[in-house]
Amino acid sequence: PLLGTVRIQLLLKRFGGPEEVLRAKADELVRVPGIDKKISDSILNWQRLVSVEEELRTAKEANLRILTFLDDEYPENLKQVYDPPIILYVRGAFSPEDKHAIAIVGTRRSTLYGRETAARLARQLASAGVTIVSGLARGIDTAAHEGALQAPGRTIGVLGSGFNHPYPPENRGLMERIAESGAVITEFPMNANPDPMNFPIRNRVISGLSLGVVVGEAPRHSGAMITATHALNQNRSVFAVPGRVDSPTFTGNHRLLKEGAKLVENAEDILSEFEYLFPPESLKLEKGRGPRGPIPHLDEKEQKVFNLLSAEEKGIEEIIMQSGLPAKEVSVVLLRLEVKRLIRQLPGKKFVRAALMA
Repeated sequence: PLLGTVRIQLLLKRFGGPEEVLRAKADELVRVPGIDKKISDSILNWQRLVSVEEELRTAKEANLRILTFLDDEYPENLKQVYDPPIILYVRGAFSPEDKHAIAIVGTRRSTLYGRETAARLARQLASAGVTIVSGLARGIDTAAHEGALQAPGRTIGVLGSGFNHPYPPENRGLMERIAESGAVITEFPMNANPDPMNFPIRNRVISGLSLGVVVGEAPRHSGAMITATHALNQNRSVFAVPGRVDSPTFTGNHRLLKEGAKLVENAEDILSEFEYLFPPESLKLEKGRGPRGPIPHLDEKEQKVFNLLSAEEKGIEEIIMQSGLPAKEVSVVLLRLEVKRLIRQLPGKKFVRAALMA
């Protein structure tokens, strides 16, 4: 308790190893920068504060391995940052190819457009051999993991809690699927709760594992923006997906674009930054635009309504007003477009183009 990554590294540097730190005397400990009497007392009394045997037993029962930053399997990208986690709890396994990783992050309160774009980018990147890193949160993070798994490809999920209290709980199934072909990791002890203060700490790991961070959809003040800041501090590339200029959930993206982040429409925009790793001629990317095959024939009214729709949700009242067609006729046309699998109906009588037609 009370010891963070930076203080631990200072102690290891001063004493040479963990055993030597735990054998040190109080007057020796307080000479280390950042170690006061309270922290020194915590170190001296560690056996009364921590049950190592219980932690190891619980981790083993949960089918986890515990890596330290001295282990060969510890991710090379993460070793390079200023404050890498000293310990990682791992379900699944790292792979040498994880050094070619890109993070995709964003808001939990995402739009359909944001989720579909995140999933498409993740699917395209994973198909090209890139490992997708994200934070297992609702919204953009979940879409990114799902997209990578659809490729099928590798993905790494980074928890902001211990494995006994994963958050959000509904993503337990997703965690298991990720671990089968990738890894779910955390630096927090088994029983650590998903406290709000944990997530900014977690975010530096997401960016640290990656060559670059893609912000899929984020308000100006959000965890994804914190991850982008970590990326800049770690000398990683930052990318942003553009959204509607009047959308509050894209204010962070537009701020990043104004400040020099690279605009992203497809995976090629990201991979072009790393041509030394992914030569264009070696890539066979799924194209994110256009249908797989010809668009079915549309009559004049169907074409008119179809042209009004995009990846952004649009209510039926707005479609009626913009088309100039009678309400009953619009309903019939929308039904025909649904049958032809060109559009999708969402709750609340809202419509979007099908993902492959966006």
